[in-house]
Amino acid sequence: MSILIDEKTRVIVQGFTGDKASFHAREMIAYGTCVVGGVTPGKGGQTHLERPVFNTVKDAVRATGATASIAFVPPAFAADSLMEAADAGLELVCIITDGIPAQDMMRVKRYLLRYPRERRTLVVGPNCAGIISAGKAMLGIMPGHIYRRGNVGIVSRSGTLGYEAAAQMNALGIGQSTSVGIGGDPINGSSFLDHLKLFEQDPQTEAVVMIGEIGGPQEAEAAQWVKENMSKPVIGYVAGLTAPKGRRMGHAGAIISTAGDSAAEKAEIMRSFGLTVAPSASQLGATVAGVLARLPGRRQTA
Repeated sequence: MSILIDEKTRVIVQGFTGDKASFHAREMIAYGTCVVGGVTPGKGGQTHLERPVFNTVKDAVRATGATASIAFVPPAFAADSLMEAADAGLELVCIITDGIPAQDMMRVKRYLLRYPRERRTLVVGPNCAGIISAGKAMLGIMPGHIYRRGNVGIVSRSGTLGYEAAAQMNALGIGQSTSVGIGGDPINGSSFLDHLKLFEQDPQTEAVVMIGEIGGPQEAEAAQWVKENMSKPVIGYVAGLTAPKGRRMGHAGAIISTAGDSAAEKAEIMRSFGLTVAPSASQLGATVAGVLARLPGRRQTA
């Protein structure tokens, strides 16, 4: 199994005919993702990448039975595209776009609350690498070849560190169930906690790697939940050990502003709640291997 997506998930692409969407849609199709069409307002009725184009998400869902989308939409229009996807009843939207104003994401979060929890669209991103269930489906911009089927989940604010963790694990013969990039913006669609809950329920996933960054309370909140609710081991890492206080580093959310925001403080919080913390990014794979070796009756990873 996996979380969020598999080879049967029917996917549409929002912003389908744009250059970036076209490039990554081809990659997703080649990986085996069930891309059934796309949306570009004003181009409905056309065909792109041998798949139908629709004017609205509702039209696409009605015609294709899609349950998920990936959005390559410019920042100014991104909030509207997310709310349109929610109105169309999609279960999952992954939005790659960087530079969406925080106020727009706040508006989206409030908008989603109008739907009952069981019918509420799950948003992954923005400013993220996306989602990949290894060997099954890809909903993002990651290099698919560095992932292999296995039993370790990854959830990361940093896309590239998610790649790094997968590559190091693969070098040690350890595969992945699903890798999720939640994005580094200060207001994102879903949190570490949302995806840890899904990994806890997934029978294929034996352990989870959680990669955080400086700035914000997400890692601490997730670590406390892990201690109180999770039966599977979680390996933590926090990027930004050398980041100076008050300076923005890369992602819009990566800034140390209060106590508990720094990488060292977050790593110590993780340890205090029982997570195994990798000492450096170069030792992510080795740390995972050490944790897996201690699991009783561990299954094969791939």
